[in-house]
This record gives sequence, C-alpha cells and structure tokens, in this order.
Amino acid sequence: MNLEVIDPNLRPGEARCRVIIETPKGSRSKYTYDPELGIFELAGVLPAGMGFPLDFGFVPGTLAEDGYPLDVLVIGDEPSAIGCVVEVRILGVIKAVQTEKGDTVRNDRLIARVEKPITYGHATDLAGLGDAFVEHLGQFFCNYNTLKGKGFRVLEVAGRDAAIDLIRQAIKAQRPSPNVSVMRGH
Repeated sequence: MNLEVIDPNLRPGEARCRVIIETPKGSRSKYTYDPELGIFELAGVLPAGMGFPLDFGFVPGTLAEDGYPLDVLVIGDEPSAIGCVVEVRILGVIKAVQTEKGDTVRNDRLIARVEKPITYGHATDLAGLGDAFVEHLGQFFCNYNTLKGKGFRVLEVAGRDAAIDLIRQAIKAQRPSPNVSVMRGH
C-alpha cells in the first residue's frame, strides 16, 4: 500500500490530523518511506552524538513544494515506531528553504504533538513549547543539512493556522484535477 495516499483526516477546527512516522526520536538512523517498494529504508546515519530531536515523519495524502509529502516533527512522551500512524494536534510550522546543488526549494517542517500526551498536554500552540525549543529544532535541521552538503535556512516560525493552511494546500496539490499529471521523485 502507498502510505502517501492515506487520507490525512485533517480536522482544521480541532487542529488535528494523521501523520506517519519515518524516524523515531533519538534515532541516529534516518529512514524514509519508499512508495514504490512500500517499505521504509535506511537513508543515512547521523554522526555519533547526534540524533533526531523528535519523531520525524510526514502527513500522508499531501504534496509539498519539494515534491514530497509535508514533513512533520512530532512531540510525544516516547519515541514512536517506524511506520506507525499517529493522531496529532498541529501546533505550528517552521517555514524554511533548502538548497542543494544551487537549487533552492521550500521545505517546511510542521510541528505537532501526539493527540493524547502525558507530558505536553499543555501545548496547544508553539508558545506552549517556548521560543528556545522551536529555535533548537530549526538549528537541528540547519546542522543536519550541512552534514549532507545542503543548505537550510529558517524563513519564519508561524502558528497553527499557517500550518493548517499549508496542509490544505498540500492536500489539494496531491489530488490534482484529472487532466493534470504530477511527477514525483523520491
């Protein structure tokens, strides 16, 4: 089954949707979903002492400007399993651009928390996490991309409404009109 076409079940009024986890929090190994094979594969390993700060995954049924589903960072009490579907509450977005081989493309990172957390239940938006927390997430991706020979620059941090608008746009992009074809690479 192609996980990218699963309905994200977006409920804007509740700021909720489904996401799929590719890489668990704390992992040095980066996994990506390969829709052609229908499995998760190892995409790389971070250096010793560096791991993903939160669960990292994507919103299924979306197509972002970089040609892939929208990326999401998920705050939870424990690392999630690779490939699991998680119901999340959207908190905001780190709007960013990524540069590789002279080409620059938007590559935003949604920030969400699990729907039923123990520790982060107070967080209903990014303000509940604190500025330093969000700034450190942006810095992680700057460092992560530098290690891969890419550039990553945070444009701005925006709230829940901006994040939901991005999800809506990406759902529309994933489901183009019948006479429009979309090429996707992975």
